[in-house]
Amino acid sequence: MGRKRMEEQWWKGELAADIHQTLRTKELKLPMYKAHSPQIGMRRYFIDLLTVLSNRCNLCPTARHLAIYLLDHFMDRYDITVKQLHIISFACLLLASKFEEKEDKVPKLEHVNNLACMCNVNVVLNKKDLLRMEMLLLENFNWNLCLPTPAHYIDYYLYVSIGENDLHNGWPITSLTKTKDFLEKYAYYFLDFSVQDHTFLHFRPSLIAAACVCASRICMQISPAWTTQLELLTCYSWEHLAQCIEMMFIYYENDIKEASNLKKQVTIQHQEQEAVENLSHQATTQVLFQQSSYHPLAQHSATLSQFQSPVQDLCSAYRDSLQAHRPSGLLAGSADSSLHSYAALQASLRPSAQTLPIQTPIAVQVAFGTEPRHCISTAYGSSYFSGHHSYTAGCFDG
Repeated sequence: MGRKRMEEQWWKGELAADIHQTLRTKELKLPMYKAHSPQIGMRRYFIDLLTVLSNRCNLCPTARHLAIYLLDHFMDRYDITVKQLHIISFACLLLASKFEEKEDKVPKLEHVNNLACMCNVNVVLNKKDLLRMEMLLLENFNWNLCLPTPAHYIDYYLYVSIGENDLHNGWPITSLTKTKDFLEKYAYYFLDFSVQDHTFLHFRPSLIAAACVCASRICMQISPAWTTQLELLTCYSWEHLAQCIEMMFIYYENDIKEASNLKKQVTIQHQEQEAVENLSHQATTQVLFQQSSYHPLAQHSATLSQFQSPVQDLCSAYRDSLQAHRPSGLLAGSADSSLHSYAALQASLRPSAQTLPIQTPIAVQVAFGTEPRHCISTAYGSSYFSGHHSYTAGCFDG
């Protein structure tokens, strides 16, 4: 188990310096990138496609960067159609994974085709086309896939990226492990920038990896930005890294601006959505609880006065009905007045009900059984019921 772990993390082993020196020697023999591809405008699309596919397949960064390197130099030498570029991109990814990953982690052809379908790529790769493209790629690179990329150096440089004498915001670093973990995330963040623009291909891979570490230290405000130990390990001084770091910070600032603009757009959309929801809620509330534009008490005060005398007659009739239980002598005298009051009530109510103008539809709400009984507050001016009194809806049940 320890041997297996040492093979995976070679930068921690005894042969780390020898491996690093071998990679530095090999990168001197890398072919020069000329950016002559007629499809260079589509490069960003295929780089993003390879990044998505490699992440879906859980491939290591070295496999992804090697696949991108193979695609860049193959496009730089040939004029390729768009459909063929899709097939070559898949072949580069599978070939790089076979070289960098273990056999059980190499993605299957069916899995790659399914992922391509999910990415809306209308290309299905068969075994015959895959073998033909892999042979073409191997012949183009003289069967040599040991091509150093910045991802091959980054872990070796990160291993000594934080020292005990480093300062964070002018203060000693309390936790070297946590600081190194944050620095590693920054370094891989800048490492992803290095494949987005083909201009980084004009720098050596080891220099790009060293610039990623230095840019990360600057972002985390770790001083000094470039230590003597890192300079001895990478063989690069600050002057060597300055131009590459400047390019990285340009992309870094643009990325922050894009993220800020995207956040503002999302916030504006969220606020607009909330405003629309509030307006719809207010509109619904106004429809349900809007006060009627018809005010009979204000517009028809003369008609209301016609109802005051019948109410008085109704009260008189009620008092007269109470006298029905009195002796017969009193009953005879009060019956005529009670009947007269009742007849007067009918005569006064009918014309008033007929002459009352109705300008808008009247909505009648009936409360049943267990429903809560709301109260209606009615004010009568000089009638028998002087003052304000509240009556439940049951008063009108009849």
